[in-house]
Amino acid sequence: MLLAAAATALASAAQAEAPIRIAASLPLTGSFSVSGAKHEQGYRLCVDLINEKGGLLGRKLELILGDNRSDTETAINQYERFINADKADLVFGTFSSKLTFPVSAVMEKYGMVHPVPAGGALRIWSQGLKHAFYFQQNAAELVGESLVEMIDALVPPDERPKTAAVVHSDDFFANGIAAGLLGRKVENPGGGVVADLAPGYLADHDVKVVMEERWPEEGFSDWLNLANSVKRSEAELVIGLTASAEEAVQLTRALQTVKAQPKFLYLSQGTQAEYAEGAGKAAEGVAVHTSWHPAVPFVGLLAGATFTNQDFRKAFEAKYGTAPDEDSAIPFAVCQGMEQAVRATGSTDNRKLSEWLHARTKEDPVRTVLGPFNWDERGLPKGRPFLEAQWQGGVLKFVYPTDEFEGVAPLVYPKPQW
Repeated sequence: MLLAAAATALASAAQAEAPIRIAASLPLTGSFSVSGAKHEQGYRLCVDLINEKGGLLGRKLELILGDNRSDTETAINQYERFINADKADLVFGTFSSKLTFPVSAVMEKYGMVHPVPAGGALRIWSQGLKHAFYFQQNAAELVGESLVEMIDALVPPDERPKTAAVVHSDDFFANGIAAGLLGRKVENPGGGVVADLAPGYLADHDVKVVMEERWPEEGFSDWLNLANSVKRSEAELVIGLTASAEEAVQLTRALQTVKAQPKFLYLSQGTQAEYAEGAGKAAEGVAVHTSWHPAVPFVGLLAGATFTNQDFRKAFEAKYGTAPDEDSAIPFAVCQGMEQAVRATGSTDNRKLSEWLHARTKEDPVRTVLGPFNWDERGLPKGRPFLEAQWQGGVLKFVYPTDEFEGVAPLVYPKPQW
């Protein structure tokens, strides 16, 4: 009996000393590699900061990362391995709706909490997932609502754009935003309507779509012909829904080259420093939605203590020697949320973590550098409109909503001509 008790005590001590294993598959190479690398930075910074404060539940954190090469099958295989072979305690999400959609089925199969940093396509959130939680503002199909609300709020009625060109990548997320703007039905791959978005945000706000064009998800290079088509449409509002910051640069530079002169240019990607560097002066006046902005005074929690958005900026710059953007802030928020769940439950039991996350309310949310989160039954955040920002003088400035924070810049409208 004494030997058995001693063995049990030793086993318990070994478990207490073993690190909490956190795993994530990211696109560190391939078409999503820029965002994937920044997601890695966000995850690593959060784990390092928690470890510097003594870890979690008396245990250090160990981060296991895999490169899925921006490939769905590789991502699926890696998540299977994390759960079954690596025995990860916590598994964090990947980047892009394209990868998140199949990965969500793996996570659900094993009852793992799936904190999603980037995967807003409504099809993901219409599968009846019980353990998935989205750490951005809203589904892709609903992004357009913030755009039209910003225009209505900040542009006088007689100056608002009356025509629009919508050009977009054949990408999960870009197609989702387009569906909301254009009023399409969202369908599951196996059939069945998820949502009917008619008439669409543009039609609902008396904006006539005079052009729509979709380019292939991979290998597209005919940017000048696309830009010339946009120019010929004479659309006053040009909406470019790209799959990456690199595509956003190509589209912006092509529009500049052919001297297309819309009143307003709005992109779905373009908050990153890589966009500003690649587009140069052409970025002036370009607007983009964002989940995060350095000036927003959100107050989160980390390692059981207050950790503000400004604390995040300082810690990121100290570690990496450069300023963060939303692609690093979002995964950091994922890690914050999961750490709060583990700390609150005193456990890495994913069933308990899921129950705690589902129990969050507006009054008692998860608190992150992206702001507070509580979720509906689908796993989508409640009451979280996207932030709107605009490149002004080489700086990405927060422009909408105007009544939520200090330091909001006036919207530059119409966009300066090239």
